[in-house]
Amino acid sequence: MALPAKLQNDIKQFQRLQQELAAVQQQRLQLDLKVREVSHTLDELKTVPEDAVIYRPIGGLLVRAKDRKEVVDMLTEDKETAEVRLKAVERQENHLKERYTTMQQELSQALQAAGAQPAASSESDGGP
Repeated sequence: MALPAKLQNDIKQFQRLQQELAAVQQQRLQLDLKVREVSHTLDELKTVPEDAVIYRPIGGLLVRAKDRKEVVDMLTEDKETAEVRLKAVERQENHLKERYTTMQQELSQALQAAGAQPAASSESDGGP
């Protein structure tokens, strides 16, 4: 059974939305990992003596830092930036999830109206 062109187009848009949602979820996971990693590093730096030699990355090199405060300031700024980006990506992810759910319901109804069975539903495959 051939599906109407509009329905085929809607399915393609849904598939693109799935890919976009997966990419945003991956980006959120990476940012979350970065925030946790920097937080852990900052916690570890608290245990290091003030006069300890500490290195900081510059590109692919490690350069001796002036003092611990320089590294703490740099890491704190990195953490704050990553947290802001994480919040933005989380908002984007939530918006995409809403669109995904709405579009999934609309497609399911359209496929049923066209006499076709939906290929996969969120109940059977777990959905994103």
